[in-house]
Amino acid sequence: MTTTREDGYELSTDPDRLDVDLVHHWLSTDAFWALGRSRETVEQAARASVNFAVHGPDGSQVAYARVVTDRATFAWLCDVYVAPEHRGRGLGTWLAGAVRDHLAPYRLKRVLLTTLDAHDIYARAGFVPFPTPESLMILDSAA
Repeated sequence: MTTTREDGYELSTDPDRLDVDLVHHWLSTDAFWALGRSRETVEQAARASVNFAVHGPDGSQVAYARVVTDRATFAWLCDVYVAPEHRGRGLGTWLAGAVRDHLAPYRLKRVLLTTLDAHDIYARAGFVPFPTPESLMILDSAA
């Protein structure tokens, strides 16, 4: 899938257009949830996921998101990142909406994400707070 905005930004799910080295740099050095993540882990996660890359008008990658899904009942949107110099242009909302639209044909029961500070961005794409957070549990390897 490839979609282009009027301002020249292009969103693609083509794995050949994904700059894994750049994604690794972003996640391991600037994304609080993934600081120190190894290049090998980023690559393995990308291979096992549906990846969304946003490229700027000059063709360089400027944003990323990945979705872990069984394409039948569940998906998890994660590792959403927009390069600092491209923030404030609606790319995060566009990216979240593109993920939503890409997953719609699968008629998944639930698409989950976690965020500490971007609730408004995801709300614009239709995400709402989890109705029963007390029902969620985690097996945390850091515990």
